[in-house]
Amino acid sequence: MTEQTTEYGYGNAVECREGEFAGWYHWNHDPFETRSGPFFMRREDDGTYLSAFRAEDRHMNGGGFLHGGCLMTFADFALFAIATDELEGANAVTMNLSSDFLGTAGPGALVEARGEVTRGGGKTIFVRGMITADGAPALSFTGIIRKFSPKA
Repeated sequence: MTEQTTEYGYGNAVECREGEFAGWYHWNHDPFETRSGPFFMRREDDGTYLSAFRAEDRHMNGGGFLHGGCLMTFADFALFAIATDELEGANAVTMNLSSDFLGTAGPGALVEARGEVTRGGGKTIFVRGMITADGAPALSFTGIIRKFSPKA
């Protein structure tokens, strides 16, 4: 996968230049997300953010379905993607992430997340979203993000 690092929304992101996710971005500053995904995002024509990844065998649980921990990790990624404009490049952490499992997905599924900021404008940002697998609901989530200033 050929990539180019660029400033994109929340922090530095890498643009994928080849394959299914050519033209999409992913953050390169979170080793856990990178190993878990990689997860990708792009801005849609209406200004919202879409996050996605292709489910692989390595994302499955012992029953052959997409692992719940993988879905939660992707929800955390999507939380920040959805809030990109509110974050304005600030450092931030997840204060709360709640979810409801709604369906399953198998290897090869296209997993996507869409959502909205329900309250922002300050240091605390509230987000809600839905993850689908091949278009069927898989996980609904809500989260709270807190901006912070790094210690000197």
